[in-house]
Amino acid sequence: MKQILGIGSRIDHPKHGKGVVTNVTAKMYWVTFIENGLETIATDDAFEIIEAAEDEVDTVSFYEVEKSLRDILKKWNGFSEIVPIADKWKGGVMVLNPADKNLASKEISIDTFFHKIVMLRDRLRVMEQKINASKELAEQDKIDLQQYITRCYGSLTTFNVLFKNNSQQFKGESATK
Repeated sequence: MKQILGIGSRIDHPKHGKGVVTNVTAKMYWVTFIENGLETIATDDAFEIIEAAEDEVDTVSFYEVEKSLRDILKKWNGFSEIVPIADKWKGGVMVLNPADKNLASKEISIDTFFHKIVMLRDRLRVMEQKINASKELAEQDKIDLQQYITRCYGSLTTFNVLFKNNSQQFKGESATK
């Protein structure tokens, strides 16, 4: 009989990749995979156990599952940090008014816009890590690509006003010298 994994166990599935068990029944695991999101798989499915957590009968709160998932994603991909928006912008709206008065203006939630900016920042960070870890790229190519990413950060400093914490803001070239 195969070992029943507990919530928080890490696995590597041949089809879905690496993931963490977020819920367990006698016959199914709910696993959040890094590349494929939430999937259910049978407990007798073939996969490699990276790290087994003890099977617990007690239920685990969604907060604990979410925290474990964040920690694992941060460990494996170096992102998914919680980034709060500055209090003065919470619930605010951006209004884009075209120069042509015959065209309608567009309203965008500042919270949604901020979320997109943070996602962009996180993806730039992952790209940096992949470039730096690449065995195929020459060192000079890595340096050149890193400089482009740094310039992207510099271009995004306009949005630093939205960040609650200064340590999470974009830093451009002048900040690295």
